[in-house]
Amino acid sequence: MTEIEGEYASCEPNFGPWVWSAYRAYNELLREKVKQRFDAQEGPWMDKVADLLVQVVNARWEGGRQKEKELAELYERLEKLLSD
Repeated sequence: MTEIEGEYASCEPNFGPWVWSAYRAYNELLREKVKQRFDAQEGPWMDKVADLLVQVVNARWEGGRQKEKELAELYERLEKLLSD
């Protein structure tokens, strides 16, 4: 390191944490924008998938032979949605 570089380094304020915070904020904002785009384009379909998955879990928890037919129907509906 030269004398000039040493002088410059000692006069330069320490912005490192602020710079990293700015990068992090930028990436979080970008992540939110991407999530918004996915929600706008795929949200209704994802809502249907989520609803069916909740129904599947509930049917499995309730169990019993009476729920086997309902569970099979739910799996068929889920398979159809996922193949679209």
